[in-house]
Amino acid sequence: MGIEEKTMNEKKHGGWSALSDQEQAEVQSFAGEYMDFLNRAKTEREAVNAVREMAEKAGFRNLDTVSALAPGDKVYSVNRGKSMFLAVMGTEPLTEGARIVGAHIDSPRLDLKQIPLYEDGELALFKTHYYGGIKKYQWTAIPLALHGVIVKDTGETVTVNIGEGEDDPIFTITDLLPHLGAQQGKKTLASGIAGEDLNVLVGSLPASADKKETGREDGEDCKEDAGSCPGEGGKGGVKDGVMKLLKKKYGICEEDFASAEIEVVPAFKARSLGFDESMVAGYGQDDKVCAYPGVRALLELAQPEKTAVCILSDKEEVGSMGNTGMESQVFELFLMDLLEKSGIVNPYALQRLLVRSACLSADVTAAFDPNYPAVMEKKNSAYIGAGICINKYTGARGKSGASDANAEFLGFVRGVFNRNSVCCQSAEMGKVDEGGGGTIAYILANKGMEVLDCGVPVLSMHAPYEVAGKFDIYMAYRAYGAFWKESAHK
Repeated sequence: MGIEEKTMNEKKHGGWSALSDQEQAEVQSFAGEYMDFLNRAKTEREAVNAVREMAEKAGFRNLDTVSALAPGDKVYSVNRGKSMFLAVMGTEPLTEGARIVGAHIDSPRLDLKQIPLYEDGELALFKTHYYGGIKKYQWTAIPLALHGVIVKDTGETVTVNIGEGEDDPIFTITDLLPHLGAQQGKKTLASGIAGEDLNVLVGSLPASADKKETGREDGEDCKEDAGSCPGEGGKGGVKDGVMKLLKKKYGICEEDFASAEIEVVPAFKARSLGFDESMVAGYGQDDKVCAYPGVRALLELAQPEKTAVCILSDKEEVGSMGNTGMESQVFELFLMDLLEKSGIVNPYALQRLLVRSACLSADVTAAFDPNYPAVMEKKNSAYIGAGICINKYTGARGKSGASDANAEFLGFVRGVFNRNSVCCQSAEMGKVDEGGGGTIAYILANKGMEVLDCGVPVLSMHAPYEVAGKFDIYMAYRAYGAFWKESAHK
């Protein structure tokens, strides 16, 4: 390399300014559609529903309804409403391997406990248990919404979405006023707010306040209105008032919370950020900022040589465990269904498919933040506006728990991106001894396939409001599409 030649990261800066006016308009349009997706897909269940709707409009069919597959067929499979796989069948036999882009659609949040509702200090609150790696203090004094499902013992499912509509009430977690916060202020950021203090304020009106409407006096049983859920002493308190409203709107009683999945998420809408509107601010961009570009690229994919597969996994933020996480066997079952319905019944077909496959683990990485430069190593950092980022390895400190891509596969991916004008940068996630992170890459690599982490740089990762660059989001869309189109790597 000549001394005048620049590194990958240096020569890729300023990619946005190199776009034509038409291309810049395409970036903004794509970002607008992405922000709409963020606003209607704040949970993994909502993301699956949104993607399924998009896929069916694009001609994808539920794999369960298909008896035989041929090149060009487009199918999807949903796992328990919380994870999803999509595929476009290629012209080559599946045993020659597939091209896979794997993202996750769960995000850090607060989950309601199974016995959440209580009354204290004339207020009604919900107990929560945080999900994923969060800074707990960030979740206080912000508008919150409730999303999820309640499944009754009869099997009836009730969908909950409160706090997103303009006329909806919102919720919040209160914080201590600074006038009385001297002792709190002496604590570390990590201990300033305890997990058990993340209690969501949901009401203050006692059930007895509407006795004129019900004809019931204080102290009378409120079971009929509150769904067999009397409050403190059954005296028509604030807890009873909340349960009465839930009974009226959703037909539920307090016991139904035991079989509910209610997620507390920020009520913020995704918005353009900056005077130049070059960035997106929104909740849940880890990892929908990679999932959405991947889905869009697959839905628009013409006939590929190798079968193209998109993974939308759940539970990544808590270790990918469980029957909707990547550690389960459900993905292999999906591939086995593809093999069987393609007429391939060789007992070793699945293993050959896995070992001959190649995957981009589509997950976010940390963008360089000038407010916190001490934890970043500038020459090996990702930057907003410099394109999609490849991470040869992840893990912590001494690459603990890392998936480390081999040089041959990394060279192939770089070639694909260069041939298709994909602006790309290379990085690690912070200084060596500062920490690190992981993705689903190691799980797929353990199955024998080639895997490389490849995603969008994000600021304020895991915060209630994350930031990503529109240019980088669009480059992710271009990158995943190019990877599916080119099948030369063996």
